[in-house]
Amino acid sequence: MREFSVPAMAASQDAGNLAHLIVHNSLLDPEAVVFARRAGDAWEDITCRQFRQEVESLARGLIDAGIEPGDRVGLMSRTRYEWTLFDFAIWTVGAVTVPVYETSSAEQASWILSDSGAVACLVETEEHSELIDTIRESLPGLRRTWVLERGAVQDLCSRGSHVADERVTERRDALKASSLATVIYTSGTSGRPKGCELTHGNFLHLADNTAARLGEIICAEGAGTLLFLPLAHVFARFIQILCVVVRARCGHSSNIKDLLPDLATFQPTFLLAVPRVFEKIYNSAEASADSSGKGRIFRAAARVAIQQSKSLDDDGPGWSLRVQHAVFDRLVYRQLRAALGGRIRCAVSGGAPMGEHLGHFFRGAGVLVMEGWGLTETTAPISVNPPEKIKMGTVGPPLPGVSVAVDDDGELLVRGLGVMHGYHNRPEETAQALHNGWFRTGDLGEIDEDGYVRITGRRKEIIVTAGGKNVSPMVLEDRIRRHPLISQCIVVGDRRPYVACLVTLDEQMLGTWLSNNGRPPTDVAGALKDPIVREQIQHSIDEANTAVSRAESIRRFTILDTDLTEAAGHLTPKQSLRRAAVLRDFAVQIDELYRA
Repeated sequence: MREFSVPAMAASQDAGNLAHLIVHNSLLDPEAVVFARRAGDAWEDITCRQFRQEVESLARGLIDAGIEPGDRVGLMSRTRYEWTLFDFAIWTVGAVTVPVYETSSAEQASWILSDSGAVACLVETEEHSELIDTIRESLPGLRRTWVLERGAVQDLCSRGSHVADERVTERRDALKASSLATVIYTSGTSGRPKGCELTHGNFLHLADNTAARLGEIICAEGAGTLLFLPLAHVFARFIQILCVVVRARCGHSSNIKDLLPDLATFQPTFLLAVPRVFEKIYNSAEASADSSGKGRIFRAAARVAIQQSKSLDDDGPGWSLRVQHAVFDRLVYRQLRAALGGRIRCAVSGGAPMGEHLGHFFRGAGVLVMEGWGLTETTAPISVNPPEKIKMGTVGPPLPGVSVAVDDDGELLVRGLGVMHGYHNRPEETAQALHNGWFRTGDLGEIDEDGYVRITGRRKEIIVTAGGKNVSPMVLEDRIRRHPLISQCIVVGDRRPYVACLVTLDEQMLGTWLSNNGRPPTDVAGALKDPIVREQIQHSIDEANTAVSRAESIRRFTILDTDLTEAAGHLTPKQSLRRAAVLRDFAVQIDELYRA
């Protein structure tokens, strides 16, 4: 077994907890800005002193409402300031937060709240409240539901005003690093979601070491980020805590449609996102350039950006490339950075492979995208590419305090600060996943001589064709999704004679692409019959096939007349494919691909 370890840079102590963070900040630097919340078209800064006051006021309300140490409290809301406020208040009273995606179905919410044993739940909207009402009979332990839209924060703060400060202090001081902080349920790409038990120490110690490793980015003067990924997901949750640890300004954007205006006014210095966000940014920029008659300029600028980035891994750009880059910086790159707020230094991409093409483009355009890797079971980050030495196509070396290994079957194992306590109520599955401190990730990969990890696939997603060829769909799918016309792609072929794929069209990009390419306007149904559209999809598949052997290449494809969505049960909240659901619901279309 090949192993690579990085020693911890920050000491781990069992005396600390997440609730103590805000006390520490309020005493060390009370006027430092740690959050900013929407106030009309502007942002209202929240200082360390103010945040502590708001958390403790809400904590008194939770105590008055009967929330006891160890109680599970559900939290179902979009990403917003109140999510973070409630999270820290729940910890302050010694309770345990159980996130529920705001897009969850009644069945999903019922499973998470019942399996975790939640005694109360905060929801954002009246619609969420009605959903809880429909499943209340299956939740005998659920005593209270609070609704943000009904003024839950104000009501709880008001009713808790008589609770003595000493009771809050007593609750907070009773927590240790080993105390349970949250139960986060996996996205459930197959089977029932499992609840990952993560402690205060998992978050706190991993955040301390991440801050020590990436301090030049997240601890820089004026550093800040805008959260727009779901806080129900461990990745955004970790960044929220990391911002508190380093006192970086953190904002929340609740609606992806408002992201660009929010970026323009908030002006973050670093971002976290999933690869699909970067693909959308690139495709939208290209489509906008085509619409204004500057498509050739944009594509030339993209080529130069990629060349510029690749040269940084060798001897640096030559004179001619530097001149071209400077020209395109004025024409293209500067506007791209401005669309992201104008102050972006770097971004972290996780959740899925991004692809070297996009990584080189953004680095060449002046936005360093550091690809990383993590799982719910590891409190998110396991590894990340450091800014001083990016290796495109890898997810970087392990963070301080983390070890990675590859077993004889090519599966990646992880041991260290962020590895969960176990799966809630699932001792057998915990024993299967954890052995001698090592967590079996289910990811397949490699570790190079510098400790950089390269993900090559998922163990459960490997396709074995009828001819016995093992195919990792990830390599093909990531390349195919680069095309602006394509929304989703799923490769099929398990126990079949050859590899094929299902493709869906991006309805948002379709109209712009058709106009830019001289095609008549039409909807998705009409586009399916357009030979030029099919030709474009085939071209994208041909390009993807160059990355694999002929036995692994895609021979046939079909374009679905509907997209794969979270609402239909085909995507997880972080936009990962639920393969079993797709294979089940589109079995007829898949069978058609293998008819002579």
